[in-house]
Amino acid sequence: MTTTRAAVLRSPDKEHVIEEITLADLRPDEVLVKIAGTGMCHTDMMARDPALGALLTPMVFGHEGSGVVTAVGSAVTAVHPGDHVLLSFASCGACRECLKGAPAYCENFDALNVTGRYPDGSTGATDAQGRPVPNRWFGQSSFAEHAIAAERDVVVVDKDLPLELLGPLGCGIQTGAGAVLNEMRLAPGQSLAVFGAGAVGLAAVMAAKLAGASDIVVVDLNESRLDLAKELGATRTVLGGGEGVVEQVIDAGPGMDFSLETTAVGKVITDAVAVLARRGTAVLVGVGTGLLSVPPPQLAGRKVTFVLEGGAVPRVFLPQLIRFWREGRFPFDRLVRTYPLAEINAAEADSLSGGTIKPVLIP
Repeated sequence: MTTTRAAVLRSPDKEHVIEEITLADLRPDEVLVKIAGTGMCHTDMMARDPALGALLTPMVFGHEGSGVVTAVGSAVTAVHPGDHVLLSFASCGACRECLKGAPAYCENFDALNVTGRYPDGSTGATDAQGRPVPNRWFGQSSFAEHAIAAERDVVVVDKDLPLELLGPLGCGIQTGAGAVLNEMRLAPGQSLAVFGAGAVGLAAVMAAKLAGASDIVVVDLNESRLDLAKELGATRTVLGGGEGVVEQVIDAGPGMDFSLETTAVGKVITDAVAVLARRGTAVLVGVGTGLLSVPPPQLAGRKVTFVLEGGAVPRVFLPQLIRFWREGRFPFDRLVRTYPLAEINAAEADSLSGGTIKPVLIP
């Protein structure tokens, strides 16, 4: 067993508290990782919803971890102590979708990722009083000094990389870039409207530029984020929240080939469909309670889909993103601001206010 420190959220209306927890012995297919850095994503804030949070907490959250492997289970063969790794979402590897190469749509995705527990309901950690603490959030719970993950959910990377900055590649950045490169398969000359200039949306902007999009329009409420979107590849920006957003995005043209919706706000989801040209596709990735409301004829020739994790196979896709970053074509590090793990509550506040695009916590 390993004793470590982690940020525990015990109630939806409370702050994270750094506590000492004890991790259970590794299962045969698991690895123990000393965390170097972990990104904070809005999905980590799902527990702030009172009803949902009552079901989830107490919990160690965090699902964009990176670190160094310190121990491996008895059945692990491809990962070794000392390896530098990124942690990504969990998948079973045995269901139909996993076997088809689509782990983001694993038939056991919810049980493995959003309960914080093993599929049998057990946890892998206890607090100082011996009480169970769920630590399987997206198969890792990396708001901690150490985390446990399954071998199939880690990606080994070169040791010369800035490991502490790479964690966000495992979820948020992967989601935005993957939506463009894997799901849309955006081709040179095509157009994209991105609703929301957070980490997911700006990753999509960088991916669209990389893919050769001719028109990349970004909609957001924050002017400073719109300025950054232009620096990262947006050809046009639209300040959201007012009237005429759809008209400004279309700009008297036939509409956009693709749209990406990251906010999960009902009105914004509707706009993401309304800006499409005939035969266009809207890709939704925002997690929330917003509903899609659209007259059926507006869908004539158009498609709407919701994409998980950018439709990525992390062991294939994350090395590709790292290569693009090395080449200077995918500067995701410009989105990152680091915080000590002890300042997790300040990082959360800055993320919610829009002051920080992608907080990364350093244990």
